[in-house]
Amino acid sequence: MKNKFIDLNGQRFLLRNCGDPDLPPLLMLHGFPEYSGAWQDLAPHLSSHFYCIAPDQRGYGQSWAPEGVGHYALSRLVSDMVTLIERFARPVCVLGHDWGASVAYGLAMFRPDLVDRLIIANGVHPAPFQRAMAAGGAQSEASQYINALRAPDAAERLSADNFAKLEQFFRFGMGTDWLTDQQMQVYRTEWARPGRLETMLNWYRASPLVVAKPGAPRTDLPKLPKDRLMVRCPHLLLWGREDKALLSESTEGLEDYALDLTRIDIPNADHWLHHQQPKAVAQAILGWMAR
Repeated sequence: MKNKFIDLNGQRFLLRNCGDPDLPPLLMLHGFPEYSGAWQDLAPHLSSHFYCIAPDQRGYGQSWAPEGVGHYALSRLVSDMVTLIERFARPVCVLGHDWGASVAYGLAMFRPDLVDRLIIANGVHPAPFQRAMAAGGAQSEASQYINALRAPDAAERLSADNFAKLEQFFRFGMGTDWLTDQQMQVYRTEWARPGRLETMLNWYRASPLVVAKPGAPRTDLPKLPKDRLMVRCPHLLLWGREDKALLSESTEGLEDYALDLTRIDIPNADHWLHHQQPKAVAQAILGWMAR
């Protein structure tokens, strides 16, 4: 993937790209604790059909990283990508993973004129996810890490001993055979950029979603009006069922918000399916697009 810097809303962002610019654009949005290089395994399998574009999102990598939690509200994150898509003067296909899925859903829900098709890889729509996290059951238990990442001292704890605890978080309960020592060093380099880990964590702090304690359901939830959260374009959900952070129950009822939904499970994969099974993920995407 080639690198270049671009201006979005008057701020500097790093953008990686792969493929022929004359092909249909595919906007690829990474999650935590990754960066745009997270797509280097998958993009080559898609670049014969798409012009793959992958930004370091706000607060990550070499892109703009303002201080303050308020800069990481979903509306701000979506605004960055709206400005990027408008450069193409046409709707684009959007692919989001993990936190990148939240931005991808935001684009599809609030700027449907800019999204031709929506692809989510182990990411969650806010309404079914909030329902599952508030129930006090398995997803609530699996999501307790969110409260830890929201803590004021989280960056200090995770960065100690050359990011030992963040690496442990990255690897915990997941298949990370794809993560070589060399790749791990690249991630440490990205995390070590001044202030970056704090701004990465601000994505969690800015979210209004509530995490219940196991066995203690919550009812004091943010308002999530269904009519504003609809995905009206064709939507593909790719899922690695071995995910320990996002359980399948976090997507139950998604059909109520996405009337043209296709679900495809990726075998032998968990949260990092785009690294573990890039060829299978690409084949699923291309097969769905062809249909």
